[in-house]
Amino acid sequence: MQEFLYQATIYLIAAVIAVPLAARLGLGSVLGYLAAGIVIGPVLGLIGSETAELQHFAEFGVVMMLFLIGLELEPRTLWDMRHRLIGLGGLQILGTGVAIFAAALALGQTVSIAFAIGMILTLSSTAIVLQTLTEKDLIRTQGGRSTFSVLLTQDIAVIPMLAILPLLALPILPQLGPDGSILRPSEMAEAAQYSHTLVEGLPGWAVTLVTLGAVGAIILAGVYLVQPLFHFIHRAKLREMYTAVALLIVLGISFVMGMVGLSPALGAFLAGVMLANSEFRHQLESDIEPFKGLLLGLFFITVGAGINFPVLFAAPLTILGLTLGLIVVKGAVLYALGRAFALKGRTLWLFTLSLAQAGEFGFVLLNFAGQLNVLPQVLSDRLLLVVALSMLVTPLLFIVYDILTRRISEDGEDHAPDEVDDQGPVIIAGIGRFGQIVNRLVQSSGFKTVVIDHDMETIRLIRQFGFKGFFGDPTRPEILHAAGLREARVLVVALDDPAATTRLVIYARRERPDLHIVARARDRVHVFQLFRAGANDIVREMFDSSLRAGRCVLEKIGLSQYEAAMAEEVFFYHDRESLKQLAKLWDENTPASRNPAYIAKTKELERDLEAALAARLEEHKRD
Repeated sequence: MQEFLYQATIYLIAAVIAVPLAARLGLGSVLGYLAAGIVIGPVLGLIGSETAELQHFAEFGVVMMLFLIGLELEPRTLWDMRHRLIGLGGLQILGTGVAIFAAALALGQTVSIAFAIGMILTLSSTAIVLQTLTEKDLIRTQGGRSTFSVLLTQDIAVIPMLAILPLLALPILPQLGPDGSILRPSEMAEAAQYSHTLVEGLPGWAVTLVTLGAVGAIILAGVYLVQPLFHFIHRAKLREMYTAVALLIVLGISFVMGMVGLSPALGAFLAGVMLANSEFRHQLESDIEPFKGLLLGLFFITVGAGINFPVLFAAPLTILGLTLGLIVVKGAVLYALGRAFALKGRTLWLFTLSLAQAGEFGFVLLNFAGQLNVLPQVLSDRLLLVVALSMLVTPLLFIVYDILTRRISEDGEDHAPDEVDDQGPVIIAGIGRFGQIVNRLVQSSGFKTVVIDHDMETIRLIRQFGFKGFFGDPTRPEILHAAGLREARVLVVALDDPAATTRLVIYARRERPDLHIVARARDRVHVFQLFRAGANDIVREMFDSSLRAGRCVLEKIGLSQYEAAMAEEVFFYHDRESLKQLAKLWDENTPASRNPAYIAKTKELERDLEAALAARLEEHKRD
């Protein structure tokens, strides 16, 4: 017990010191965790040999992270990603694997060893990449979605890789079965894949049925059992029970998936997707988030602590060269693949740099390959170091991305729009000075909004302050529909461009005759255009602020606060009614100064306003 408390204290002290320092320096929390692990492990030697066992426990942070990501994705959204999952993800694994396989052959490795290295190093770090994308609020961008698709495909690909590795075993030390007999490669593959699982010893068709049954059970449980379970514990009125159920869901799914030989992270992701539409989604997120963050941080520390510096110092140029070569090869394949899939600018560089490292599943495959004698021990030790060093470099690659994107922005390069995968009752098109006030008021009142703006810098700015927004042209029909135009209750059009505002109102009214549209108008003429376009509420940019200024003037020249407010109210309602009457006389092809009917009506309405104000003030004095 004393040893456990000592180790826990060391880990927490290292994290508390290193992570805030890294964040203050702009390096991100991941690099802080990795640096903390290096300091307390290889540098100071404050932690013992239990790092590998602790790392297995910390990997539940990856499982929880994928569960939370699944909660953000509805099944329809995941289906929309199928082309990237199969195309982009599949081609990345194939292209990177072939490139690394060829490089390993060129360096003198045998075909079987080169094939194993290609599989192991083609995987990227789900934990580091998704954590960094989330911190920088890039997960919802097109580049973030493309990156996530590749990572999810890689996680799925680990399963067949575990089955293939035993077939590549070197004939150095024979593998023995339970009865002491030497296993053939096919028997080793079967033992490796199904050992310690429920499907051990079953024929292939039975294995398939059990696997499909486990996946089906997770889906059905997510759809039909979780919600009644939450209703049940809700009656207990014990806050900690929500946390217990959230942990039960993640750990239970991980156990079931592990028992049938599948990835626990994949099962957790699948369960999250099934619960994305649940009314308890936000409750699950809030309960799991602290555990996810703590375990992920612990995982990153164990990665840093596991770096074998004696092996590095024995051949520093070789290992550093292999690490750099891996990043260059993977980056080149990713860049070419991104160009082939029409990724441009920031999106292309984010996709390229974020996936150019090896990943945590590389540790799993390398350890497994070592147990099966697939790789010589010396080579396995070096590759473990290459994987760790490439993960250590990843936060620096994101810093390079930030530098490149600033230059791209200065050059005025167009950006690909984000994929809008969120919907709400209120859509706000435009988040400038006008739209920001509307968004803050509506969100602060407890209502969900979906914000879209065509200015990338504005979107990046509001994200820094904790507000979610999507980059894209709100006048494009596909973006509007992705934001939920069919189901929205209110559309707020707060664009700077009057012509774009009018076009958007016309389209939205045509698509949704029942939709309530609140539109920002530049001036009175724009009000008339929006009135005819079908806007329900039209707000001129300077109207309300001008009214407030006029009220202040009235208060300073003799009216009481009540009288000034009353005058403001009369003016407001009279002006709204006047605009409706003038809109019927307005002719867009004739200037107002040459429209006699419009001029006469304006004078009449102005006299009516003066009379109304005088009558209200006189009435107030009599009272």
